[in-house]
Amino acid sequence: MSKKILVLGATSGIAEATCRIWATQGASLFLVARNAEKLVAVAADLKTRGAAYVDFAVADLDDTAQHPSLLTHAINSLGGMDIAYLAHGVLGDQTAGEQSFPAAEQILHTNFVSPVSLLTWLANYCVQRKSGVLAVISSVAGDRGRKSNYLYGSSKAGLSAFLGGLRNRVDREGVTVLTIKPGPVRTPMTAHMPGAEKMADVNAVAAIIVKAIEKRVDVLYVPFQWGPIMGIIQHIPESIFKKLNL
Repeated sequence: MSKKILVLGATSGIAEATCRIWATQGASLFLVARNAEKLVAVAADLKTRGAAYVDFAVADLDDTAQHPSLLTHAINSLGGMDIAYLAHGVLGDQTAGEQSFPAAEQILHTNFVSPVSLLTWLANYCVQRKSGVLAVISSVAGDRGRKSNYLYGSSKAGLSAFLGGLRNRVDREGVTVLTIKPGPVRTPMTAHMPGAEKMADVNAVAAIIVKAIEKRVDVLYVPFQWGPIMGIIQHIPESIFKKLNL
């Protein structure tokens, strides 16, 4: 039987690349994103690539009040759920957030509050059925705060901590929680950034994510070298780290 996969933030670069792999495997997919035009295009592309079933909903995932009805509709459409893949998020504007709390709050809401809302509902659904994988894109940026993106980083740090606690709660119930920590990946979200051409290839990253989900990995650094890199960065003394221009 084909995998039944819910994809939240389906038009993000990493999510779209991952879905293309699942489509070639004949998976059934339910896609959620806020850009209707792009969502329709992605859904059509996945059908041509071999997906057994594709449905979608246009939704603003920042609207947490709508999450229960949205998730219920998605799972009913799929006829169940094997994997929930959370890939929505924003880099945000660090400079604006330093000057304006509403700007900072928006980053924190999209990257932390919204996923917590979705995952709380999804985890309870999976626990009731004693099965399922919750695969969530966090970031290496959450491993240590840096002046260049500490709002984005702190939102991802909170998300990673939440996922760790959730994993500790639900693993014994037959549910896998995968924390995905990409380094910089070449996608439309990062295309404007200096050195974008040197970032990891999104298709290679997607292939690694698919394998990690199949193996029910707990924490994935992708590409792999970011694990030891962040291990070193985390152990730099604060007296030195605060003087670095990162």
